[in-house]
Amino acid sequence: MKKEYIASGFVLGKNWGGGFGAYASREIKARSKAELLKLTRQDLKSGALDSGMGFEFLKGARLDIKEISRVIVKGKEYERAEYITEFIGNLTESEQDFLLEL
Repeated sequence: MKKEYIASGFVLGKNWGGGFGAYASREIKARSKAELLKLTRQDLKSGALDSGMGFEFLKGARLDIKEISRVIVKGKEYERAEYITEFIGNLTESEQDFLLEL
């Protein structure tokens, strides 16, 4: 069985003019959940996770992770997906709630 992980979601960042805002994150793919979280945390730190929005800095993100399991039976490929939500960064509970509403 092969697995793939795909994350997308929303980032919360500080706007250059002041205040905070949210924007869609870029999609990231990996072969394991640990690798996926490592890549998303790196992009959060570098600012690349915001799909080019250009925040002053990113505070955190809500990741909607799709875990895809694939298996081949008698020459046919079957796929099953599960969905989980993870938060990364330094978000308060109210900021997490805000990102969940998007």
